[in-house]
Amino acid sequence: MRNIKAILAAAAMALSPAAFAVDGVSLEYGASDSGNSSVKLYRLGVQWDWGKRWMDSGNYSLGGYWELSGGYWDNSSPAKTNGSLMDVGFTPVFRWQENAPSGISPYVEAAVGLHLLSRTSVSTQRNFGSSFQFGDHIGAGVRLGDKGQYDLGYRYQHLSNAGIKAPNQGINYHQLRLQYHF
Repeated sequence: MRNIKAILAAAAMALSPAAFAVDGVSLEYGASDSGNSSVKLYRLGVQWDWGKRWMDSGNYSLGGYWELSGGYWDNSSPAKTNGSLMDVGFTPVFRWQENAPSGISPYVEAAVGLHLLSRTSVSTQRNFGSSFQFGDHIGAGVRLGDKGQYDLGYRYQHLSNAGIKAPNQGINYHQLRLQYHF
């Protein structure tokens, strides 16, 4: 019940007036790469650009954004205990990209964020020990369009509790991500 309250509180914050100042929205689909569980990930996110640039090389620089996301994990493996679970995540994402994206502009990114799960397992072989998880990812993609408003990317994400509580089996996802920048 405590997890549901935390998820509802995060959803309320996402619907607050500050949420209307978002710089982008995203949709992700992922599949776990584990041989002992088959979990599909569906996730929606909103992003706020930091408006900062570091290591500016003229054409490219390091910047980033905050990402608030909500996800649904659908377990279709035979050893499932709970067919699904939900997660809420908050992640600072660092991205190396063109300063003025237009046409086709490649980027790479990396991040470590916090996630809260509605359950601590998706199968008998995927127990996470706690609802609190760290989510890190690396990714690459391209921004498209005359203003770089469209974004198509790939992420490899690992979620685990970093040994805070046993068991700490974690899970990895290959993700396809679509984003629209306002």
